[in-house]
Amino acid sequence: MPKGKKIVYFCQNCGYESSKWLGQCPACKEWNTFVEETVDKSQEKDTRVASSVTPVPLSEISATPGDRFTTHSKEFDRVLGGGIVPGSLVLIGGDPGIGKSTLLLQLCRDLSFDQKQILYISGEESLQQIKLRAERMGEFSDSLRLLSETNLSIIKGVIEREKPEVVIIDSIQTMYSEEVGSAPGSVSQVRESTNVLMQIAKGLNITVFVVGHVTKEGTVAGPRVLEHMVDTVLYLEGDRYASYRILRGVKNRFGSTNEIGVFEMRSDGLREVKNPSEFMLSGKPKGASGSVVACSMEGTRPILLEIQALVTKSNFGMPRRTTVGTDLNRLNLLMAVLEKRIGLPLGEYDAYVNIAGGMKITEPAIDLAIVMAIVSSFKDKPVDDKIIAFGEVGLSGEIRSTSSAEQRISEAKKLGFTKCIFPKASVSKDIRAIEGVNFYAISTVNDVVKLF
Repeated sequence: MPKGKKIVYFCQNCGYESSKWLGQCPACKEWNTFVEETVDKSQEKDTRVASSVTPVPLSEISATPGDRFTTHSKEFDRVLGGGIVPGSLVLIGGDPGIGKSTLLLQLCRDLSFDQKQILYISGEESLQQIKLRAERMGEFSDSLRLLSETNLSIIKGVIEREKPEVVIIDSIQTMYSEEVGSAPGSVSQVRESTNVLMQIAKGLNITVFVVGHVTKEGTVAGPRVLEHMVDTVLYLEGDRYASYRILRGVKNRFGSTNEIGVFEMRSDGLREVKNPSEFMLSGKPKGASGSVVACSMEGTRPILLEIQALVTKSNFGMPRRTTVGTDLNRLNLLMAVLEKRIGLPLGEYDAYVNIAGGMKITEPAIDLAIVMAIVSSFKDKPVDDKIIAFGEVGLSGEIRSTSSAEQRISEAKKLGFTKCIFPKASVSKDIRAIEGVNFYAISTVNDVVKLF
């Protein structure tokens, strides 16, 4: 081993450093996450004199935020919190082939027509490959420049010389710094590369979009500190074999973290879906039992979803419970409430619950729709196609109030729903003022059975 270099072990989940291999990380308590890396301890440290750094009083700091600029995509702007903030560092993750590079290249095309100076740096594809994808999207302005490079020192020099307004890094796992001895994609390289890009973004007021690979668990590969360093973390979700894509914000220092953007994948790129509710309800069967429409709030946007349930007699001693798009433990809880409070003999039945369209919803407001779908399938009696339901179900069988009831009902009215079942505690003057919708305010799950 050369002088100054040593072998250390890093946790791939949180970045914890250890001098020896450990089965369980002491910091994040994850198992089998330590990897071996070689680091150089002989590098000079920052020798700035402490007396040269002066603290600034809070009253002297200007609080005026930078002006945002639009991406020309309302769905993208919604997730970002209203547009792109200059000097921000945005991380976009997603499964392979989901459309991350397509989304960012499309962003470059729209911004280039605003004469924004854009630098697209790719470490995975050649310039010819990017050109072929760009030809399918349409025309591009000359303000977009491409670079195929993975050396972070060269990239930093190009950015400082060209001074673009927006930089795309595709992807962070391919970048490497010569000052770090480990291979590209390792914990040390990803952390060092992100730190350099953060200094560039903040120091030169350049917006940097970083593409990150994800693990099989669905999180961004690399140490967890990567998500802490960036300003915004976005995930592009969806089935790669389906046409829709969902851009979800999980961290945003400049806006809400609950917003989503819905896109449809086409041959010429991603097209935004202006009415996700209508898109999710397309193909809903009529007159079928076990199908109920619910309304979930994703940030400031109400989205109508079809909840499907199938309850059948079990052929084995242990009934099967399966969910797609919602929490399995929540399904078991709701079925226990129905069996205890109403007396439905669900202990001998298999239950399958699905959210049509591939959406993943964890909001408790869809509890009432799940309960109605289970009861409908159990009794084999269909629910009226014009009914929408939302509300949280408690362990005592009570229907608890939910937020934004007026927005949910207004969205349902736009799509032609004329009946609404919701918690009695959510009744207000604003709800009564909505015309053209019949309201059924209920307080317990016993009231649900009376509807069939």
